[in-house]
Amino acid sequence: MKKILLSFLFLSSLLFATVQDEEASQALIDSKIPIIDIRTPAEWKESGLLQGSIPIMLFDEKGKYDLNDFLQKLNSAVDTKKPFAIICRTGSRTKILASFLSQKMNYDVVNIKSGILYAKHLKLPILPYQPK
Repeated sequence: MKKILLSFLFLSSLLFATVQDEEASQALIDSKIPIIDIRTPAEWKESGLLQGSIPIMLFDEKGKYDLNDFLQKLNSAVDTKKPFAIICRTGSRTKILASFLSQKMNYDVVNIKSGILYAKHLKLPILPYQPK
């Protein structure tokens, strides 16, 4: 009985985690939802950061990643019990990451599906990357 109850609780918790696909917009920026930019420092330097976003690299320049390091930095930067958004260059990396974070970590994630390139096209506020 205990196993059945635990299984039910686990499965029902999965129902509450969501991925919401949205385009970059001024309304999203104005909502003050935390936005995590998962691109590389070279990409941040090249095209800047969406106003208010937090740079936390997932994949390095060689396509390798340290998921534990990323999750540790993510958990330090945002309250993962609340929705947050993720952005990359075009939306392909964030689509994969958003699905993982929702399904495996039970996070409510907004995937900015067209990435920073579309945000620049819309002339949204992009700030230069300032390394710390």
